[in-house]
Amino acid sequence: MVRVDALPRDDSSPGWFHTSRMRQPKAPLIGDDKAPWVVIGGGFTGLAAARQLALNFPQDRVILVEAQQVGFGTSGRNAGFLIDVPHDIGAPDYIGDKTNAKNILHLNQRGQGILRDLVEQHNIVDAHLRHSGKYQAAIEDKGIAVLNAYRGGLEALGEKVELIEGNELKDHIGTSFYRKALYTPGTMLVQPSALVKGLADSLPENVTLYEDTVITAVDYGQQIVLHHPTGRITAGKLILGNNHFGQHFGFLENRMLPIFTYGSLTRPLTPAEQASIGGQEFWGVIPADPFGSTLRRTHDNRILVRNSFSFNPDGRSKDGYTDKVRVAHRLSFERRFPTLTDVPFEHTWGGGLGMTRNGAGFFGELRENVYGALACNGLGTVRGTATGTLLANMLAGKMEPLTEFLLAAPKPNWNPPQPALSIGVNFTLRTGQAKAGLEA
Repeated sequence: MVRVDALPRDDSSPGWFHTSRMRQPKAPLIGDDKAPWVVIGGGFTGLAAARQLALNFPQDRVILVEAQQVGFGTSGRNAGFLIDVPHDIGAPDYIGDKTNAKNILHLNQRGQGILRDLVEQHNIVDAHLRHSGKYQAAIEDKGIAVLNAYRGGLEALGEKVELIEGNELKDHIGTSFYRKALYTPGTMLVQPSALVKGLADSLPENVTLYEDTVITAVDYGQQIVLHHPTGRITAGKLILGNNHFGQHFGFLENRMLPIFTYGSLTRPLTPAEQASIGGQEFWGVIPADPFGSTLRRTHDNRILVRNSFSFNPDGRSKDGYTDKVRVAHRLSFERRFPTLTDVPFEHTWGGGLGMTRNGAGFFGELRENVYGALACNGLGTVRGTATGTLLANMLAGKMEPLTEFLLAAPKPNWNPPQPALSIGVNFTLRTGQAKAGLEA
């Protein structure tokens, strides 16, 4: 028996969750249940896997287990970017090997397409999915150099890009803070918590979703038995779509890094405040420096600021940390929007990323009758959707080039033992944030 030694515990103030449609969560499981297929994790990966399994095996029942409420966890805490283009920060042109980059592009586009089609099919209007593109913006010389290199890499892939100078950029995003931005039109923007709520409420009829149901231990064998506080779930096959919590189920131990990043969301801007900044009514900015600030202007005229990082080895939120990062968010916000200094934040929260030292994810068989799509490395919206779908197709005998690419890809590297791991990761995070300069 493997005892699950860390259960999800996120802070109580995720802005996307509280500003999206309130729904009646599915009841937790009381007692025992069984199914040929059990999926762990009600985020983008788990929802995609459960949906596709149900479509591939319409006569089978699929159980989907979520430890919290759908939309409350990691999938509802990101910045809401569905990014298509690859972004390899270890390569001089941020693209690297072109064959690999093209596969990543196709994988991301696959995830985008699945989500777009589901939003249309099930009329998930409150997800506010829009084909807005994204601006990657820079203020310092090193950031400008990144944009120039990345532009060359994307053009070599045949991707459309546009370099926008600072004097024009304010008309796009309502701030003259940045010197330059690289605009890529293929990105979609969403309200992420509303999207996953809508995906959960539109699952096929042969999917049973249990929310607020934590798995405390697992017996592996020909039949997998998952223990929860009031009973057991017996599975023919188990699929893990729970990102860095897969480590606590006995897999990829010491190979994933639960890195938390933090966001703050303002109250809605008044008409006068909107007029004071101008720009388009809906946009998203990511930083040229990976430790810089991400910004969004939302469908309801709020501003999102996302920056600051922490290493949380058990994958759970740190008490009181949102109070600390709110100060950093305030500084970043007022630098960019000096006319909005009186606009308060209504919500500040953290969310976990399943990162690896070499940027590799895991896809495929973990042991007999157990499979996983884990370690999304910050692209869980599109990568999780694509890999969850492809994994379910593989289990139905449907192989395709992207599946072969994922199976052949490098696996996550081993991490150093503690306490060296925490010392090294925390030093890297502190140094990176300090070097981000004005882009923080």
